[in-house]
Amino acid sequence: MKRKIVGFHQDEVGDWVADLECGHTQHVRHDPPLSDRPWVLTPEGRRRFIGFQLDCKICDGEDIRAGAPPGQSVPPPPSLPKDSGR
Repeated sequence: MKRKIVGFHQDEVGDWVADLECGHTQHVRHDPPLSDRPWVLTPEGRRRFIGFQLDCKICDGEDIRAGAPPGQSVPPPPSLPKDSGR
């Protein structure tokens, strides 16, 4: 489902995250060649993308965090215990 970008913030490791109108978030990394988004590196570039629509996979129910409240994500499931060597 297309949702407008309403702002940006940086996560705990400094990657840029788009804040969407639905309350969900989406990383917008510049990590060539995987993702080429040089605009995210400058304040002017980020300002130009306010209002741009991104496909919100959480709203579509296609994300593992589906069902999470807006602005939050469901933590990953706990790791399985290591084989005790039985």
